Amino acid sequence: MVETATDRLRLILGDEGLARLAEARVAVIGLGGVGSSCAEALARGGVGRLVLLDRDVVAPSNINRQALAFQSTIGRPKAEVMGQMVLDINPAATVEAHVAFLDKDALPEQMDALGRLDYVVDAIDTVAQKLRLAQWCQESGVPELSAMGGANKLDPCRLRFARIEDTVNCPLARVMRKECRRRGIRGLRVLFSDEEPVRMERISDERWREEGSLLGTMSYLPPIMGQMIASRVIRDLLGWA
Repeated sequence: MVETATDRLRLILGDEGLARLAEARVAVIGLGGVGSSCAEALARGGVGRLVLLDRDVVAPSNINRQALAFQSTIGRPKAEVMGQMVLDINPAATVEAHVAFLDKDALPEQMDALGRLDYVVDAIDTVAQKLRLAQWCQESGVPELSAMGGANKLDPCRLRFARIEDTVNCPLARVMRKECRRRGIRGLRVLFSDEEPVRMERISDERWREEGSLLGTMSYLPPIMGQMIASRVIRDLLGWA
């Protein structure tokens, strides 16, 4: 008997579950620490159709936490690197890699152009785009899971899924809660940490001028968030609680 990459998955999912995931089409928007680990876990977990979108290139500071960041990939578009990683994991996968910016004003048209989606993962950093994407998903009836902030957090045991209305101790979620209420976005499902953000070492005035406001990020927190989101996406696609 020839060993395959799906042998261990088949023991849990069965042939029917594997077939369902192989046909599922999932978009991962944002391929940073959360999004890249999520996309990797989805590919390894049997999701066969992935739409990947990110406008950035790999930077040296990404190496501490992003699944696609290596010395060899610095300067390359994240979407292209992630697409190649997915195909290296599963050559039979269908991958659409978009090196693009999700424009909040043109977002509905951009998302419509992607075609049918069974699920959307929001791993974007910017509030305006997160809100517009949540609005599009709500109006389009596409299931979505949105990542809140992982910066300045230490304890992965404090991560949990919730509706945006039930989040606490997350600066990003606080802004999202307010804006979701204002825009009529209800019940947005998110992954967040209820840990109080740690205080950072003071940034010198010179470094502040050069780099702007910086947030610290541990090597393990965003990847764990990505893995947790992938677990929820796969279970939702299979209809598992």
